[in-house]
Amino acid sequence: MRTTNSPLRLMLFDATCTGKPLRPGLTHSWVAGGWLYQKMGRLDEVRGVESWEEGLRWLAEVESERPIAEIQFWGHGKWGSAKVDHHVLDVRALEKGHRYRPLLEAIRDRLVGPEALWWFRTCETLGCEPGHEFARRWTQFFECRVAGHTYIIGPWQSGLHCLKPGEEPDWPVDEGLAEGTPENPKKALWSKSGEPNTISCLDNDHLCLER
Repeated sequence: MRTTNSPLRLMLFDATCTGKPLRPGLTHSWVAGGWLYQKMGRLDEVRGVESWEEGLRWLAEVESERPIAEIQFWGHGKWGSAKVDHHVLDVRALEKGHRYRPLLEAIRDRLVGPEALWWFRTCETLGCEPGHEFARRWTQFFECRVAGHTYIIGPWQSGLHCLKPGEEPDWPVDEGLAEGTPENPKKALWSKSGEPNTISCLDNDHLCLER
């Protein structure tokens, strides 16, 4: 049973992908998904943001007396990065002097430890060489688990992998790649039910995420 002192399970989503009149964008799906996950008891707080600075600040400050067990980000991604609108989050943000670094340090201080999870439910973020490097650097900096996908995701979400602190990526460096090379990817494959490590958008667990 969760209490007001339990570690937080948080979700961020990109609030800028609103589509056109009479044609809803992905933000509407992420709003609905966040609402459903809260109703199912999978998340404690959900926040839509228009920039990474806004999102990271919220993660650093929300219910600051409580530690964080899980962070999910629902939005767009490319190999080795995640995006809010045109704002990019990648390994450069971990460097000293980067404007995001103080917020990332504050978030790191709130995590429960190596079993904490940062899950990028985004397209391609852990795919190819840039994705391997992202996973490696993220776990080193936060000393927690990082999860993400190697395919373009939607209702099906393929290529889900999780890296723990001290581990090296063990998924194929070309998994999910449609065009280009692992070093210089150009196009990713769409998720399908028969592809490796596939879950649906309604799933919140997988063998690779088990503690």
